[in-house]
Amino acid sequence: MTTVAPESDVRRHELAEFLRSRRERIPPEQVGLVRGRRRRTPGLRREEVAQLSAVGVTWYTWLEQAREIQVSPQVLDALARALLLDASERTHLFSLAGVMDPAPPAQCPSVTPALRAMLDQLDPLPAYVQNSRYDILAYNTTYGRLLGDLDRVPPEDRNCLWLAFTDADWRAAVVDMPEARRMMAAKFRASMAGHLTEPAWKTLLARLEATSPEFREVWARHEVVGQGGKVKYIRNAHVGLLHLEFTNLWLGPTGGPRLLTYVPLDEETRERLERLRDLSPATV
Repeated sequence: MTTVAPESDVRRHELAEFLRSRRERIPPEQVGLVRGRRRRTPGLRREEVAQLSAVGVTWYTWLEQAREIQVSPQVLDALARALLLDASERTHLFSLAGVMDPAPPAQCPSVTPALRAMLDQLDPLPAYVQNSRYDILAYNTTYGRLLGDLDRVPPEDRNCLWLAFTDADWRAAVVDMPEARRMMAAKFRASMAGHLTEPAWKTLLARLEATSPEFREVWARHEVVGQGGKVKYIRNAHVGLLHLEFTNLWLGPTGGPRLLTYVPLDEETRERLERLRDLSPATV
């Protein structure tokens, strides 16, 4: 009979091997250390990594031994810097540890310069790129002002589901917000079925459940719906009521990143979108 190791064990061993491989590739001179004559370890020693990241040698050794210990985002951040990880390696480190990155890479590989240019060309039509977890990956000027001032939202909070349940400006802007939140939670549950063990999904769910009683009530219904377009009314604080229809343009397989656009359904809405785009940044 074949025994399958628990996922947590697999993750710890993968994390240990990844840290060891990154440590061994860095020559000491690259981080300002003296090699010395008696060095046998390729790359850095464990105690040198511990010193560079300001963590205990024993604790770091246990991490490389795949022991069952808790690791904080702050410590992982320090290790990522000490080991000179690039953006992809950093993302991999936090994923293996099952911890949310407090400073995720600003650029998303699915958002190319050409796609960003397309977003800008669509102005004053509000448009943005979003993944199936509701993270906002990129947006144009008009969308950034549609439901509040998105530029002022910390990057880690630029998530439509999070903002719908926690941000006062978003809650005020969407007409029939209770129904909108119910549908968003149902779509999130349907999408999450394929990502149940992924740390970023579990972290977002835990944050929502800990922060929003409204989310907990809606989530407990276990509703699921698929993605699709819909007519919306949005009451913008600067230009008034907007009558819009949003559509999805998938950038990969259904369920992956997608480009969403809001098309005005009457001339008055189109004129108001142009005014919204042209507002001075100090006004927003």
